[in-house]
Amino acid sequence: MLNTPSFFPATFVKRYKRFFADVVDHQGNTLTLHCPNTGSMKNCQVEGSPCWYSLSDNPKRKLPGTLEIVTTSNGQLAGINTARPNHLVCEAIETNLIPELRGYEQLRTEVRYGDEKSRIDILLGSDSCSQGLCYVEVKNVTLDMGDGLAMFPDSVTSRGTKHLRELMAMVAQGHRAVLFFCVQLTGINRIEIAAHIDPVYAQTMAQAIAVGVEVMAWRATLSPAEILLQEPLSCLQGLPKPEL
Repeated sequence: MLNTPSFFPATFVKRYKRFFADVVDHQGNTLTLHCPNTGSMKNCQVEGSPCWYSLSDNPKRKLPGTLEIVTTSNGQLAGINTARPNHLVCEAIETNLIPELRGYEQLRTEVRYGDEKSRIDILLGSDSCSQGLCYVEVKNVTLDMGDGLAMFPDSVTSRGTKHLRELMAMVAQGHRAVLFFCVQLTGINRIEIAAHIDPVYAQTMAQAIAVGVEVMAWRATLSPAEILLQEPLSCLQGLPKPEL
């Protein structure tokens, strides 16, 4: 996916009030950008490091700029815009890049489902598919632990745990359910669940896998010019025993 609108280089200063970030552009101007990330952005807030932002021509926006890519404390690039992974995964499915998600003729996004009033990121279906619908929940991964390791989540996520429960319920109803980790980090070769950050999420993940929720992780190539899914990663070592 070519980066549209274009990304512009800057120097990261700080993130504050969760959704605001200050950067300095190449002309030395301080800009306040929208920071589209609800996580902690742990290891992704390095003062003085290179970053990139996009600009919107929407006159209704309070902040026309959006923070897109930052540099982690380990020197890797991280895509922190959580609106992008869904588009990346949809594009990969539509171009048959992901073998496990081929053969579906219908793709819908943000469909309401479940008893806990959720919206599934991607819902796949096909008249000829014997396993029924396929529910795909996409998670953006930016927690760089160094030595090629990425982890999720970067903060306690009750919402993420809810999504796992919803996926388990879909499996119980006879559908496929997939948790898809979109790893927007360079230099990564594996992903693990951060049980030390959110043990409840880790335990729920173990339960979900035990009942048939599928877990996939793909690394994205990341540059100021283009972001796209590239290759699958090994994932999820060291999960706790599920309490079923």
